Amino acid sequence: MDAESLPYALDLVAGSGVCLSPEKRTALRTSLLLVQRDYRFEQVRLWGRIQGIRGAYYIAEGLGPDRAGARSRLYSLNCVDWSLLPPPTEEMIAMTGGIKGRFQGDPSYEYENYDKKEEGEKPYEEETGVLVKEEIRLVTTVDQIDKAVGIVPRGAYIKTPLGLVHENRTFEGSWSIQVERGGRIVVLRSLLWPGLTFYHVPNTKQHGYIYFGSGEKNIDLPFML
Repeated sequence: MDAESLPYALDLVAGSGVCLSPEKRTALRTSLLLVQRDYRFEQVRLWGRIQGIRGAYYIAEGLGPDRAGARSRLYSLNCVDWSLLPPPTEEMIAMTGGIKGRFQGDPSYEYENYDKKEEGEKPYEEETGVLVKEEIRLVTTVDQIDKAVGIVPRGAYIKTPLGLVHENRTFEGSWSIQVERGGRIVVLRSLLWPGLTFYHVPNTKQHGYIYFGSGEKNIDLPFML
């Protein structure tokens, strides 16, 4: 969620149980805009929250001019003060792969790694002496969630001739969305290709699209937005 439109975006997902107090909403938006200024990011987004036993981690992402490039991740325990997270590495992933259970909510908390080995018929435990901080687990968990279930709509970004990936400015006006029949059907109508209609009946497998049009692309769409 973009920091600038954070209160509005949070309202849109409130039905999924994403609830924050007005004080935390205000603190998050204000502090994230300061992060954007201080770190000179082009955009800052609230990634989400990981709830631990003793506290919660609020995660944010800082983006540069290339939206497909490397991004910086930060975390906060109080919605005001933010700390940069190191980029994930293969070594970090290997170190945290066996850690189970809930987060504690303390970045300095250390998990103890050990290997179970057997010699003949006498099993014994040999401690490796490797202690993994919860901050490292936080790094790899956020990365795994992003790679596994992060979603971006087709057409939301566009690659420029210089190779950089930017937000597609025509994306926000390329669809007209209506909820019809008392909320029983969601209908999307394309403004880029007038005549294309997509429908979906929520909570069912019934969806599809049909095109009834002249076969002409609306090349004037960028100027209509």
